[in-house]
Amino acid sequence: MITGASAGIGAACARAFAARGVAVALAARRADRLDAVAREVATAGGRALAVPADVTSEAAMRSLVTRTLTAYGRLDVLVCNAGAGFLGSPEETTPEIVSRLVEVNFLGTVHAIRAALPHFEAQGHGHLLIVSSIVARRPIPGYEAYAASKAAQAAFGEALRARYSGSRIHVSLVYPISTETEFREAMRRDYGQVTEGVGPQQRVEDVAAAMLRCLERPRAEVFPYRPSRALALMTVLAPAISDRIARRYGRTRVEA
Repeated sequence: MITGASAGIGAACARAFAARGVAVALAARRADRLDAVAREVATAGGRALAVPADVTSEAAMRSLVTRTLTAYGRLDVLVCNAGAGFLGSPEETTPEIVSRLVEVNFLGTVHAIRAALPHFEAQGHGHLLIVSSIVARRPIPGYEAYAASKAAQAAFGEALRARYSGSRIHVSLVYPISTETEFREAMRRDYGQVTEGVGPQQRVEDVAAAMLRCLERPRAEVFPYRPSRALALMTVLAPAISDRIARRYGRTRVEA
């Protein structure tokens, strides 16, 4: 079951997982885009169920799990991928914007996990993949509220990982860097923001491939762009140096 599956990392996961024979249930708000991804998977010989749903609704997430179980009879993997972003100073980041980021990035993850966990526990196994962001480990200027919502998401997952340590229920945190998705286009659509910056980027296919490897061989953390692991460590071991790097690779905004 993959949330935020209509584009970007979620859609790439749908294609990559289905190519390995995994039946996928895809959730997102945009029904037309979701159906297009499901058709693409089916055309390639895979199995896909498209379920329009909003992660900010607990009832919608429970219904999504029910429909997944009805279609496939089991639920082995949950990918929490739905997310929203905003770039701006603290003065520009209104309480309403903060609430929206928390609702999608944090509470959306919580709702999906709460719906899936009882089934993982009943069958004695399952794998939860939480798609966070490298900014959860090394925040950058302009993304203060977004980073905070992602850090909350990651902390929730880390606590769950400790809870199920030693069991057959695996919890993995995924920390992509800037990725070629519709993330920036969504900020343009929702807030009229055009962003730019320097630094490496990665393809959605690379993130999906790293997550697929994690499914085959579970591990606690996934850094699809491997050098970013060093940045996360530097934030703990040499925070002043890490701050200078974060400032250098921060994002700037050009009004649309």
